[in-house]
Amino acid sequence: MKILWILLAVFYRGVLAAYPDRIVGGLPTTIESYPSMVQVELLNQITNIWSQNCAGSILTSRFILSAAQCFTGWNLDFPYRRIRAGATYRNVGGSVVYVDAAVNHPLYGSNGLEADVSVIRLSSPLIYSNTIRQATIIIPNSVIPDNTRVVLAGWGRISTAGPISHIIRDVTVYTINNRLCAERYSKLGWPITVTSNMICSGILDVGGQDACHGDSGGPMYLGNVVIGIISGGYSCANCTFPGISTSVASYTDWIVNTVNGWSYS
Repeated sequence: MKILWILLAVFYRGVLAAYPDRIVGGLPTTIESYPSMVQVELLNQITNIWSQNCAGSILTSRFILSAAQCFTGWNLDFPYRRIRAGATYRNVGGSVVYVDAAVNHPLYGSNGLEADVSVIRLSSPLIYSNTIRQATIIIPNSVIPDNTRVVLAGWGRISTAGPISHIIRDVTVYTINNRLCAERYSKLGWPITVTSNMICSGILDVGGQDACHGDSGGPMYLGNVVIGIISGGYSCANCTFPGISTSVASYTDWIVNTVNGWSYS
């Protein structure tokens, strides 16, 4: 059996005019507000305890969209990963399903945060409910205008090096001109090159609102449409250097083709 479709948003067609992991300046909310979100949990090899480390979005009952950085390295590969869906609180409640396999985009690792996207297959299907629902992802090659109001959500740290949130939080930020973002990051000398396949966001020259460590792989929403995958950036909620998310529109075709081409054997 193959998945034959993924729900896509017909949305603004043509004109939508430290760095692993990464909600700062936001407020607590509930999973009912974001039922397509899941926690990605990591098994600690020393303590043998599972805990939330990244996030993701439900593509179908058997597939999750997340960041490639969350499924890279021997201890981050799928045998040590599972997802928790339908849970407001970190590591508590909801439905736990183990990961069967993960496919990172083939260009991930070639240039900093470029192509930081992964499609995850679950060992068994999720059961949809009012807290577990399929996400809507943006159509291919859509362009998001600068200064567009978007929402980030997750269970990550509430400040740089601060405590991890025990409850899902969300925060409103604004998209930032890609060229300006690239110019600022170029001054850091980091192995991060901001490209057209990324969305920069925050409150420019003010800061205080952003994703943070533990939010990677989670969604950037425009309305109820997933347009980005939280990826990284310099510090959290920095006034000078915006947060960086993978632009889903750049990879929608790859995401759909990966899901549709995957058998259940």
